[in-house]
Amino acid sequence: MTSPVSDSAERRRPLVVAIDGPAASGKSSTAKWVARELGFRHVDSGALYRAATAAMLRREPESARWTEAGVLAAAAAVSLEPGETTFHAHLDGTAAEEELRGGEVTSRVSLVAKMPAIRGWVNEMVRQAAEGSPVVVDGRDMGTAVFPKARVKVFLVADPFERARRRLIQRLERHPSDDEVAEEVDALVQRDAKDEAQTVQAADAVLIDTTYLTQEEQVDRIVSLAKRAQRQG
Repeated sequence: MTSPVSDSAERRRPLVVAIDGPAASGKSSTAKWVARELGFRHVDSGALYRAATAAMLRREPESARWTEAGVLAAAAAVSLEPGETTFHAHLDGTAAEEELRGGEVTSRVSLVAKMPAIRGWVNEMVRQAAEGSPVVVDGRDMGTAVFPKARVKVFLVADPFERARRRLIQRLERHPSDDEVAEEVDALVQRDAKDEAQTVQAADAVLIDTTYLTQEEQVDRIVSLAKRAQRQG
């Protein structure tokens, strides 16, 4: 049981809104919108995994040769720089968003995310970002491993077909065909299996099924939870 002293200390810290969920559940885009509504900064933990992957790719293009120690050493080139509304992952002091979202990184980031040392490094980077100001963070274990005492925890889920459809619309900038969605569903199911150990709902997290919600509706629900926590002090 949490002691009154630790409870009080937690309430004095800047508010953390922790949003978890499986791949393509809308965590990052929703978290960014929630942060804007609240006037908080957004921290995308996934960008750090991608940055570590990109840094390792610069050193060694063949992922079969990667080791946990090697990826951790490469991750020393990554920094998290505060912007007006978010934190940006930089490589060697330079923004590299296009590189981080490229296909080579996307196909290898699950491999990196499984490495305990890298998970520990990402978690510490995210905690440091949250020390000085209120933040909205998203990932797969923000409410369990990273911020177990966060006062606002949300776990987003959605039907795999809807997750695939949304991801393709974002990627293709058009409505996908049924065959394209079916192929993406298969990829997401495989990704879910790979990420299962890291995608666990905190016992005190609010579950939000976004399958039939607009993004505005899910944002409104999370903003309401955060404002209630602020009123409670």
